[in-house]
Amino acid sequence: MSFLLRCAALAAVNLAVAQSAFAEADPHSRAQPDVVRVTALALDLSVSFDKRELAGSATLNLDWHDKAARELVLDTNNLAIENVEVADKAGHWTPAKFVLDKPDPALGSALRIVASASNPQVRITYHTNPDAFGLQWLDPAQTAGKKHPFMFSQSESIAARSWVPLQDTPAVRFTYTAHIRVPKALRAVMSADNDPKHALDGDFRFVMPQKIPSYLLALAVGDLAVKQTGPRSAVYAEPATVALAASEFSDTEKMIETAEKLYGPYRWGRYDILVLPPSFPFGGMENPRLTFATPTIIVGDKSLVSVISHELAHSWSGNLVTMAAWRHMWLNEGFTTYVQGRIVEAVYGKQQADEEFIIDANELRAGIKDGEIPPADQPLVPDLTGRGADDVQSDIIYTKGSWFLQWLEAKFGRAAFDPFLRGYFDHFAFQSITTDQFVAYLKANLLDKHPGTVTMDQVNAWIHQPGIPADAPMPTSARFASEDAERARFVAGKLDAAGLHAQKWTTQEWQYFLDQLPDQLPLAQMQALDAAYHLTGTHNAVIGVRWYKLAIGSGNSAAYPAMREHMLRIGRMILVVPLYEALAKTPDGRALADTIYAEAKPGYHPMTRRAVEKVLASKKPLSGSGT
Repeated sequence: MSFLLRCAALAAVNLAVAQSAFAEADPHSRAQPDVVRVTALALDLSVSFDKRELAGSATLNLDWHDKAARELVLDTNNLAIENVEVADKAGHWTPAKFVLDKPDPALGSALRIVASASNPQVRITYHTNPDAFGLQWLDPAQTAGKKHPFMFSQSESIAARSWVPLQDTPAVRFTYTAHIRVPKALRAVMSADNDPKHALDGDFRFVMPQKIPSYLLALAVGDLAVKQTGPRSAVYAEPATVALAASEFSDTEKMIETAEKLYGPYRWGRYDILVLPPSFPFGGMENPRLTFATPTIIVGDKSLVSVISHELAHSWSGNLVTMAAWRHMWLNEGFTTYVQGRIVEAVYGKQQADEEFIIDANELRAGIKDGEIPPADQPLVPDLTGRGADDVQSDIIYTKGSWFLQWLEAKFGRAAFDPFLRGYFDHFAFQSITTDQFVAYLKANLLDKHPGTVTMDQVNAWIHQPGIPADAPMPTSARFASEDAERARFVAGKLDAAGLHAQKWTTQEWQYFLDQLPDQLPLAQMQALDAAYHLTGTHNAVIGVRWYKLAIGSGNSAAYPAMREHMLRIGRMILVVPLYEALAKTPDGRALADTIYAEAKPGYHPMTRRAVEKVLASKKPLSGSGT
């Protein structure tokens, strides 16, 4: 390509970047960032465990794009708005008129504030509701230490508005400060600059100097100890958990250094990890400077720390370069899953990275084949018209998105693809972008530089068509191939359970083995597997969910007490929702699911409750009895 053509292509990309992400309206926010945009947030909140509420104020700095506009629209959900004030350019505060729209079940209520003369600041005094969707309040009995209560936020996807009035869309990025008052002896931590030496005096102040979207706003309060894991990393956890967590996550600095070599400097200062109680609904949440993590990944052998590599990878893909709206979520999760694989490969070896991808790819293919993921939801950028922000969540955005990038890597080679991806992160750093902006950058900086390698039709097929293209690369695993042969002999009754070479299987090998078994096994084979390998009651919940799902399908009721304990103790959705789905297929199983959920519900996060209740509301048990 000539110099002039390259310049023209780059200019086109820059123009696409310059065109605001607000050109695409976010259907999951009532805010109008093309009119006025929040640029900074100052929180001043008190945490009351007795009332289960946050109370105080949020002060927003405003950048008015439309100087004639006289209304600021913010997203809220079930917030009690007590007072609103606006500041003039001289810093004088006066009361402002406001109104809360009628609440929408999914989006909450728009807070409409009457402004004048493009006020540079607004201050909202408010308190949260005890059942705020983005907060979970735990009694002491629900914690490891049993002495102190615990509270944590989960703002993704659109739950930040349930504890802060703001423009709750990933298209808007802002800096923030916070003054948080908590009961003495407890520690407050945020997605900001946490001080591991801070006195437990009940008074905490935080600064987040980099601009972030609202879904990355995070707060937790509890009995938290701290243990360093590296020169720029530490683990926060309950005292009973912190040493185990620090040991499990001792490779954190290696992971950071690996990602930096591939994709440029880590731009967030510290990378700390907060281990939450088991009710946390996700494996991890990439809150900048402080990943929130589930304790279910602490199994003693580092076999599940790819969750940490995933959340760390978000420091480049998601936190640094962010989707502009939720339908573009593959830009966060697909890129991050790809980077996760590269980190795991460098730190733990290509075999583990390949095997983890094979497991994910098999799950995706199964979801497509059995109709769990309908064709309309199989493009990387689905149509979310009339649907919730969380409806984009599936194996598509994670695994298919990563697979697309692996395909590009295979087509162009790492010598070309790695610099391209690093350049992408640099070019769009601290911006929220759309898929079209990515595609324009891809065309100008990879496809056009290597003509004849990949066509735009192929790219568009990956992004906009259902299914997985036929030339998608698939790694192989000698260990999995050996397992396939053993599994076939075991299922056919030609190999006893004790004859499997399973004593030293890794977590990934157990996942693969259990995933590929028939949904129903003869009870004698289930009992033999359990006798040989003690799968019932396993402390590895990733193995446990697969074993208990197989137990349900096979009618192995001896495993049900341990399964019940698993479902009561853990709130991570991917580890409990499949069990409710499996139980709900039969009348007796549905009855057991209802009984377990009635007991588990008070300890589940609101997101887990919603997921389980959706299953129980939609699943009609088949005729007959038995589970």
